[in-house]
Amino acid sequence: MIQPESRVDVADNTGAKIAMVIHVLKGSTGRGKFTRKMATIGDRVVCSVKKAMPGGEMKAGTVVQGVVVRTRFPVRRSDGSYVKFDRSAIVLIDPEGNPRGTRIFGAVARELREKNYMKIVSLASEVV
Repeated sequence: MIQPESRVDVADNTGAKIAMVIHVLKGSTGRGKFTRKMATIGDRVVCSVKKAMPGGEMKAGTVVQGVVVRTRFPVRRSDGSYVKFDRSAIVLIDPEGNPRGTRIFGAVARELREKNYMKIVSLASEVV
């Protein structure tokens, strides 16, 4: 689960390396718990780029939108299995939902296919 103020890796070649989540779009809240919005795989988030490569497309301080492709928190699938990754990561997207970069590094979760991010799934090297 990713919440505001979480720092996540950027898993594409836009030049951004680390981003901080500012706002979760269409996330869910824990019923009976705290009411902070949480993002899981396939949810959109608004982020601020904190660390970027010199000479890259993205600069530090840029506000961007991204979609969550990996989370450290386990996600339950309909067959009863769980999937979790080493680190949480996002892919930067434009307002239409297409990825800004031309390459995606690392594996992405299969749940992105259900959320209609087919372009991200096709660019990924591995779908788990």
